[in-house]
Amino acid sequence: MKIRPLNFQLGLLLITLSGCSATTTIDEYRPTDQPIVLNSDEKVVILGRRDAGHYETDREFIECVSKKVTSGAVKILPEQRFIDAIYPWFEPRTAPKGLPRLKRLMQQSSIKAKVDALSIRYLVWLDGSTETTGQGGSMSCAIGPGGGGCLGFAQWDKLSVYEATVWDLDELVEKGRLRVDSEGTSYLIGAVAPIPLLTPVKNDACNSLGKQLKSFFSVE
Repeated sequence: MKIRPLNFQLGLLLITLSGCSATTTIDEYRPTDQPIVLNSDEKVVILGRRDAGHYETDREFIECVSKKVTSGAVKILPEQRFIDAIYPWFEPRTAPKGLPRLKRLMQQSSIKAKVDALSIRYLVWLDGSTETTGQGGSMSCAIGPGGGGCLGFAQWDKLSVYEATVWDLDELVEKGRLRVDSEGTSYLIGAVAPIPLLTPVKNDACNSLGKQLKSFFSVE
C-alpha cells in the first residue's frame, strides 16, 4: 500500500475545497419591466430595518449595497444622514415597518418638507441577516516544548437572506421588491496552523442584491 505524505493530501483537499462558492438566488417583483426613472436631482436612500433593543440589519451590508447601487448614475443619500435629518421618525422605536405607517408619516407637513429638502424620491427598506445554520467536525490545538500546532477539520454553513422593498415617497406606493438567498459552507483545516477556507456568502448576497437593485433605476 502506498501512503501519500500529509502535505500532498492537504494539497488535494485545498484544491477540492477552493472550488467551493456560495449558491445565490434572487427573486424580484415589480409591476412593470420598465426601470424607475429618476431626474438628475432625485436621490434614493437605503435604510436597514431595526427594532429597538433586539434586532438590527447589518450596517456594513447596507453600506455594501449602497456602494453597488451608487456605482452607476443613481444618487444614494447615506443612511445615517437621512436618519439624523428626519430625527426621531426613523429611529428603531419609531421607524415605519410598512407602507400604511409610512403614509401617515409623510402626511405630516414637517416630515414631508425635510424629505423634499433632501431631494429623496425613493426609500429602499432593507431587512435581513446572515446566520450560521450548521456546524460539524472538530479542531484541537496544543503547545509543547517543541512548538505548537492544530489538528482537525471543522465546517459550518452560512445563510444570508435579505429583502429590499422600494417605496415611492411622492406617490406613496410600493414600486418593487427583491429577495436574495445566498448559502455556502466554510471550512477550517488544522494542519500545524489553522487554514480557513471561507465562502463569501454575505459578499455574494450584497453583489447580487446591489446589482439587481441598481437595475431598478435609470437617470434621465
